[in-house]
Amino acid sequence: MDMAWLEVFRTAARLGSFTAAGDTLGYTQSAISRQISTLEAELGATLFDRLPRGVRLTEHGRALLPHADALLDRLDSTQRDLAALTELTEGRLRVGAFATANAALVPGALAAFRAAHPRISVSLTEELSAALLDHLHSGDLDLAVVAAYPGHVFDRDLFDLRHLVDDPVFVALPPDHRFAGRSDVRLAELADENWIASSRRVEDTLLSASAAGGFLPRVEYVVGGWTSKLGLVSAGLGPTLIPSLAAPSARRDIALVALHPDDTPVRHVHTVTRRGRAVPPAVTAFLGHLATSATRVGYPLPHN
Repeated sequence: MDMAWLEVFRTAARLGSFTAAGDTLGYTQSAISRQISTLEAELGATLFDRLPRGVRLTEHGRALLPHADALLDRLDSTQRDLAALTELTEGRLRVGAFATANAALVPGALAAFRAAHPRISVSLTEELSAALLDHLHSGDLDLAVVAAYPGHVFDRDLFDLRHLVDDPVFVALPPDHRFAGRSDVRLAELADENWIASSRRVEDTLLSASAAGGFLPRVEYVVGGWTSKLGLVSAGLGPTLIPSLAAPSARRDIALVALHPDDTPVRHVHTVTRRGRAVPPAVTAFLGHLATSATRVGYPLPHN
């Protein structure tokens, strides 16, 4: 059944005239009559008595009218709900990101998105990149922000990747360190230092790529959070590595020195969505805010 026929029926019933219904809906009287006749044939019942002056609902017509109202109101509500998703006046956005991205990159994008679309429900999940991809695959996230070193293989059959920004690594040093004023430093020059890291297993830390190149640091202090790591650095207890994305939030009483590019590759940060799934309008809008945020936080200048 064509829902347009029900609208024609309801309008004619309300106005008591095919001619008046045509004037209201932009049809000729004969077009209204044909559509009503088609609806009657579809339902197998006469809906109107045709009178010399106008029309009047039959018993079948009176029975149909509340159902037509309910169906048309439901259709109108459905169209409004769909329009709200498209126009970003309703809906949700479920974002996942690795910890460093949540230092400045993602918060900047979220703040801009919330200002532009305050009625969208937003959630943020923080996990390692591998776990975020699992959540994305299971449908628990709409979008993931992940990081990987060159050569990392993503499942391109499952995911669509968009390069967002590169994330070089800095060395965080005590302010009075002999290399604090340098433009860059080689890891070999820090071989005798007592390093601060999140694990004694170097392959589980930012030093993993450097270890693959033959540099094996002596990890003296194991702490998980950036606040603790940089607190130990500030106290003069050793260096740690910090991604450029976390640098804007670093405390001012440490020195950030660029790591020589030959010593470790630059991480690539990507946004990831599920391949083969329609990208929701909220995700499309948020991707634009992420791109803008990336231009503001990428490659921050070290402070010494």
